[in-house]
Amino acid sequence: MPFKTLENEALLVHNLSKGNILAFNTLYREYSGRLYRFAVGYLKSDTEAEEIVQEVFTTIWEKRGDLKESLSFKSFLFTVAFNMIRKHFRTKAYLAEYFNSESSEDSDLRTYENVNYDSLYQYVNELVDKLPKRRREIFIKSRFEGLTIKEIADDMRISHKTVENQLSDALKFIRSALDKEKLSLVLFFMLFIS
Repeated sequence: MPFKTLENEALLVHNLSKGNILAFNTLYREYSGRLYRFAVGYLKSDTEAEEIVQEVFTTIWEKRGDLKESLSFKSFLFTVAFNMIRKHFRTKAYLAEYFNSESSEDSDLRTYENVNYDSLYQYVNELVDKLPKRRREIFIKSRFEGLTIKEIADDMRISHKTVENQLSDALKFIRSALDKEKLSLVLFFMLFIS
């Protein structure tokens, strides 16, 4: 059944959660323009705004199985976008501060300046994929989706303490792996500071 309007967003979200590409495309057509204007308002860059829109909808597609019909899709969409924009600014600010700092005498700055953000991000995603399933899910909800410990605990029906312990263990594992690669400082600031 083709979807021509957003009259029944709950049905679209339900169908999207089941992997219906038509529902996804309908939601994309409805919201991508608004999301782009939202992102460009913050980023002041057409290219970066387009990247945010693509990243948001990629995340929505990847997480489609977790969507609930009762969800306000618009609110969820813009929350994901806002968290990605915040991470974008944190990354830029911390990297600028790091590269302009004179306190990094022991490091070869040229090496860090030539590091490709996308490859670093991919490396961290590979590390995240190595986490046990539940720990990985909690980490992603916290660090990539921007959910609070309480929201994660409520969503997964587990205790706050379990969420905190799983996050702590995930961060220890990732920091340890990054230390071995001598990338911990840059990636820690880029990806994990909230």
